[in-house]
Amino acid sequence: MVHRVLFWTGFGVAVRVWQLGLEMRPLFNRGSLWAYPVFAGVGASFGYWLQGVDERQVAVLEDRKRAILEKRARKAARDAEAGTA
Repeated sequence: MVHRVLFWTGFGVAVRVWQLGLEMRPLFNRGSLWAYPVFAGVGASFGYWLQGVDERQVAVLEDRKRAILEKRARKAARDAEAGTA
């Protein structure tokens, strides 16, 4: 989980650096240093949200996989019963 949040934090900072590069402004201007934590925080919160989405999707897929495997096992048992009878 931490790696995803750290990646998106770095992405937020990279977006700020890119923005200042496009505007041709200095990267470390004393008056605009407050924006780096804001961009990092927005990136980190997006990464945290994305991690939650991923965990929910994995849980749903595992549940569906378990249900399908149980259904296949029941069908195999029925087929084995029908074959021996």
